[in-house]
Amino acid sequence: MDDIRTVTDLVAAGDAGRPAIRAPERAPLTYAGLRALAERTVAALNRIGVGRGDRVAIVLPNGPEMAAAFIAVAGGATTAPLNPAYKDEEFEFYLTDLKARALVVQRGVETPARAVAQRLGVPVLELVPDGEGGAGAFALEGGEAGAAARPGMAETGDVALVLHTSGTTARPKIVPLTHGNVTASAGSIARTLELSPADACLNVMPLFHIHGLIAATLASLAGGGAVICTPGFNALRFFGWLDAEKPTWYTAVPTMHQAILARAERNREVIERVKLRFLRSSSASLPAQVMRDLEAAFGAPVIESYGMTEASHQMASNPLPPRPRKPGIVGIAAGPEIAILDDDGTVLPQGAVGEVAIRGPGVTLGYEANPEANAKAFINGWFRTGDQGTLDEEGYLQLTGRLKEIIKRGGEQVSPLEVDGVLSEHPAVAQALTFSIPHTMLGEEVGAAVVLREGMSCTERELRDFASKQLADFKVPRKVVFLPEIPKGATGKLMRIGLAEKLGIVA
Repeated sequence: MDDIRTVTDLVAAGDAGRPAIRAPERAPLTYAGLRALAERTVAALNRIGVGRGDRVAIVLPNGPEMAAAFIAVAGGATTAPLNPAYKDEEFEFYLTDLKARALVVQRGVETPARAVAQRLGVPVLELVPDGEGGAGAFALEGGEAGAAARPGMAETGDVALVLHTSGTTARPKIVPLTHGNVTASAGSIARTLELSPADACLNVMPLFHIHGLIAATLASLAGGGAVICTPGFNALRFFGWLDAEKPTWYTAVPTMHQAILARAERNREVIERVKLRFLRSSSASLPAQVMRDLEAAFGAPVIESYGMTEASHQMASNPLPPRPRKPGIVGIAAGPEIAILDDDGTVLPQGAVGEVAIRGPGVTLGYEANPEANAKAFINGWFRTGDQGTLDEEGYLQLTGRLKEIIKRGGEQVSPLEVDGVLSEHPAVAQALTFSIPHTMLGEEVGAAVVLREGMSCTERELRDFASKQLADFKVPRKVVFLPEIPKGATGKLMRIGLAEKLGIVA
């Protein structure tokens, strides 16, 4: 992997005749086909004046064309994948903020992004799927002839991908990731999971998010294997895809794993036929009980990892067997170096609780045009993740929560992840999410949203009594609300911040 410094290098390293991109009911696109597609795409962009460093917004449905467009466009320009579910105003914000030089949309697929781009004077390029060319093959049409300032294939220091932070508490920040960043992270994931040409990942993650782009797509290619592109997560179709495509692994967020787990028993025969090598979980904390239940259902190890956009995804991961994986703990450094810092940026000793910080080749060089955010995020060469945690004697990282999500109840601090873990151990609980409720006297009070397992019942009092056996009194939720479903963001993450307000709860 040392000589792979661009996305194009990564595709070039694959065996020409092997499948690179697969999709249900489609012939595969080989590595040779993907290489040729990237060359054609870069040439087409160059002809309309788009080259290295120019930003191409991509608004496509989840599937093989989206994966192929990400790889091909990155070959000679900067990709900016956007959530197809955005509304008019959101597209206007993102296209303007990105200073997009072009927008790629799929012919025949309706999206408000088209009209917004036209209003802003951004050229609209139509992606025309090539049904004969293998999964994801396409041609680009549109745009006016022009000369690219920097034509040709991208280099290591060029920005391959720009994504915005989630912006739950502030204006979204632009995170530029270079080819060096994303290929370093893809290589780390491939090494962690021992990916090889024999592997194929069933991707159910959205491809406008770092998890699906790097862990499912680029890491699969870094291992010389294939990514199987679905239309997105669908618990009702998951086992059909599993049976038809015979992947060796899949990666998902905890809410998706829980939905899959709920249907596992009735799909026992499929699980027996398709022996997965492992399952991977990332982007949010996986309750220990869910990890144990998944391993029992699939007869395969669950590898929990820890990632974020600014690190080109993976920062830590539990290792494959025979090395230990620890439920509720996100693993050992698996890409960047990891340290625990105090408020002043001093590295703390093993066992101390502080802010998780990282440094390494996968880490962004900084937010774009945001010196204030960069001044807060970087200290003494380390990037501050905003997460609180501790490293144990074996170097495994335990997260205790997002610093901005820690509940400050009177003079005490409560880790919502700790409370989630305890509530999730109750036999009637399918999902639990602890959140802060504004309180006039204490500042914040502890609340919890709970989804019960199908056919099971539990009262608020029973849950509070259960929690009080394992938690100090100040950590026990004062309010428990039972919901059919906990609100989720676009990538399937449960939404902790602002949940009390969303649910109309007051202490």
